[in-house]
Amino acid sequence: MPLPIDAVQRALREERLDGWLLYDFQGSNPIAARLSGLAASGKMATRRWFYLVPADGEPRGLVHAIERHNLDGLPGEKIPYAGREQLISGLRTLLSGIRRVAMEYSPENAIPYVSRVDAGTVEAVRQCGATVVSSGDLAQRFEAVWTNDVFATHLAAAERLYRIKDRAFDMIRERLGNNVPLTEIEVQESMLEWFQLEGLIADDPPNVSAQENAGDPHYLATRAVHRAIRPNEGVLIDLWGKLPSKGAVFADITWVGFTGARVPDELAAAFAAARDGRDAAVELVQSSVRDGRELRGFEVDRACRAVINRAGFGAQFIHRTGHSLGENVHGNGVHMDDYETHDDRRLLPGTGFTIEPGVYTDRYGVRTEINMFVKEREAVVTGPAQREILTLA
Repeated sequence: MPLPIDAVQRALREERLDGWLLYDFQGSNPIAARLSGLAASGKMATRRWFYLVPADGEPRGLVHAIERHNLDGLPGEKIPYAGREQLISGLRTLLSGIRRVAMEYSPENAIPYVSRVDAGTVEAVRQCGATVVSSGDLAQRFEAVWTNDVFATHLAAAERLYRIKDRAFDMIRERLGNNVPLTEIEVQESMLEWFQLEGLIADDPPNVSAQENAGDPHYLATRAVHRAIRPNEGVLIDLWGKLPSKGAVFADITWVGFTGARVPDELAAAFAAARDGRDAAVELVQSSVRDGRELRGFEVDRACRAVINRAGFGAQFIHRTGHSLGENVHGNGVHMDDYETHDDRRLLPGTGFTIEPGVYTDRYGVRTEINMFVKEREAVVTGPAQREILTLA
């Protein structure tokens, strides 16, 4: 899909920017490669190229002479260059009259998902007289905003995931209740069959983690490495998937069960801390959207983390609060993060993301994960939110 120039220029004027300068060298900037159409074109791209969308006027590009047709799918004049001196002079021509320009840059690399332009290129642009600012929110508008039809694919995926989750916990309850041995990998492989029946796809299998394995947030059972699920243990199930249709986006949820009649106090307290942190994050998002207040990803993480810190589990919450959802399970929009990164991108209408705090130790782990979608004046949770650990006996 060609870059919507008119929409980009409206966004630039709203952000009070003079232009957006896309730049790539051999795939170093996947955002620019996707937005320009080069990523899907199949054309050889071995040399540096620039493409400027000014806030007003005709876009223009700078391309190497032996790859001068790479940006032909985009409007505007393309200036060819060959040697490095021509590159420097061409860049000065390209940026003539541009004072504030957005690039895939993040000050101090605070958001590495955005920071795709190398320091030397940023220096070269500055030497042309332009101030470089982050394109993080611009890129969100054109890579992370869902249409109503796309949102419908998320809701459909979420509905199917909740059914699969219920079947997985029912399987654990039934097998252990009948004293039939059961392993993490058996549950995982059954869930993959249910994914097929439900018409969902995912790049990786779901996470079924028993007891201490749940203390590793990225644990994944394999046929070579897995354990039995035994009575009186915590079981964490994390599953994500989307419809196979073009443009469909992911849903991603996590629930926790206990294979006994009574959840131990420590496990219950850890889950309660994560749940309350989740709810504080949800409330902040919903109240901010309802009141029309600007909200940034790092603020959501802070709200969640503050609750978990007060409950005494802050040191065991070792990842961000949530991530963007898109055509990939980790999407290209704002993450709820002031821990691993400092994500100062705004929560924009039309974007979806997870809220998923957890508490992890070498003996157990818990996490609660829900999905949210931001509308113009409303933010919604797109499925049931777990209130207590499920008892599976």
